[in-house]
Amino acid sequence: MGDLTMAGALACLAHEGKISAKDVLTMRTAIFADGAISRDEAEQLVALNAENPDQCPEWQAFFCEAMIGHMVHQQKPAGYVSDDVAAWLIRAVSRDGVVGSALEMELVVSVLEEAKSSPAALSAFALEQVALAVVNGEGPLVAVNGNAPGLIGRPAVELLRRILYAFGGDGNIAVTRPEAEVLFHINDGVSEELSDPSWSELFVKAIANFVLASSGYEVPSRAEVLRHDTFFERADANIGGFFARMAAGGVAGILEAYAAPDDTLEAAFGQRNRADEAKARQAVAVNGEEARWLTERMTRERLLRENERALLRFIRQAASTIHPDLKPLLDKAG
Repeated sequence: MGDLTMAGALACLAHEGKISAKDVLTMRTAIFADGAISRDEAEQLVALNAENPDQCPEWQAFFCEAMIGHMVHQQKPAGYVSDDVAAWLIRAVSRDGVVGSALEMELVVSVLEEAKSSPAALSAFALEQVALAVVNGEGPLVAVNGNAPGLIGRPAVELLRRILYAFGGDGNIAVTRPEAEVLFHINDGVSEELSDPSWSELFVKAIANFVLASSGYEVPSRAEVLRHDTFFERADANIGGFFARMAAGGVAGILEAYAAPDDTLEAAFGQRNRADEAKARQAVAVNGEEARWLTERMTRERLLRENERALLRFIRQAASTIHPDLKPLLDKAG
């Protein structure tokens, strides 16, 4: 069926304020009859979602399915989200930079997960929505965080982990500069003492992944680093021991786990083959660009935070040579 049928289906729902399972069936028939979703249809779906807050579960599943079909699977080449499509999605689901609803946020994350490749700006936008909730108390993700502004709870940390992992698709091995900037913004805006301990773990691992990868170190992929939960399911005692030390000791446990003298780190990171392990142990230098970036982020008229100290101590342990610009910070880290 063409746009006329689609327009008729939309007209029936335009002023009801709610979407039922029967409505979803009508929409599904109208949209998928021709096997494709046009940009105009996608825009009408976004408007319908915003204008009808009383939604059945079937609508939420259909909305994401239809929009992903348009933005990911119908693109050429299929699975690759272009800069233009990402920019359109951000404009479509946000008002003044804030995503309109939890469902629209789910759509953004689902696009990142479904796509083989997507622009870094889309991942950064998704991370920024979490930052708005936990730092400023703005947007629909405040309810997800479950805490007052200035705190970050485990659900918000896991959403960050999900976004970072989703963007680690085709070739996005290391954490990017835009992502690292958002993570530092969150770190600056939340209380370490009152936030969930999982935040310190994620922060240290993600930023270390960015800095060392930027320096030429063949770090484990973001998927291996960020989705540590999968390793607990393995029978290998070394893997369990690595993350047990990390979980039990808070920030200190993170350092102990990363600084372990044996091969538990390599084992935990996917039991990489010998060639990969040899490359991972090659000398690494933190160069001037990364040194200046870290220095700027950590010297904004305040004392170093404990997870920043943990990050610096880890970098000092992992790097063979470090740029002189970073030495004052390392001295402060102790």
